[in-house]
Amino acid sequence: MAIRAELNLSSSSLPLVSIAESIRDQITCVHALWLQPGLQMFVIEIDNSASEVDFSELDEVVEATNLGEASGKAVYKLTVHLDESVSEAFDASPDAALMDAITVTPDGWFEEKLFRDYTALTEFQTNCENNGISVEIISIAYDSAPSEDSTPYGLTDRQYEALELAFSRGYYERPRKTTAEELADEMGISQPSMSDLLRRAEQQLLSATLQPPTRLEPPSA
Repeated sequence: MAIRAELNLSSSSLPLVSIAESIRDQITCVHALWLQPGLQMFVIEIDNSASEVDFSELDEVVEATNLGEASGKAVYKLTVHLDESVSEAFDASPDAALMDAITVTPDGWFEEKLFRDYTALTEFQTNCENNGISVEIISIAYDSAPSEDSTPYGLTDRQYEALELAFSRGYYERPRKTTAEELADEMGISQPSMSDLLRRAEQQLLSATLQPPTRLEPPSA
């Protein structure tokens, strides 16, 4: 099941953050294109009042082209050198797609991404944080109904199998009609592994169903 998430990414190594710092305002990235490892092209919009920034003074900017104006904003195409940690974080998370423009502030990025499933979102967060990029999840929502072949609520196939078996055998009834050890025997795993599998499945189910899907506005600079 696809997951739509709103995220705040915080790190001084994120591209374009130095530009937001130099103009002391937020900018909007309307398009991004990977050119090659360590190099990316961005199309950004900034207020005309702050459009006199000298991109040549910014170490990360390889090339800058003024494309003119759109909706009262100055539009630039920038070729930017990516910090190695940023490249590693993003290259390791292929199962995500940007859904809207990125809002860049002196503190980081606000963006909305579509992830293949909850596992892909978790992997993206882990990859970022392992490379010094803090990830704050603002909201999570399921983008579409699950297909016949997918498990609901971001559960793994194994977690879903364990919950389904436990429920069908009366494990959640009071009094219980089976034990974790008996369930483990049916699944061919140890009792501690079965208990851990159920615990993680229950935690994922609660997280997915109780997480409020409230949409928040991007942070102001």
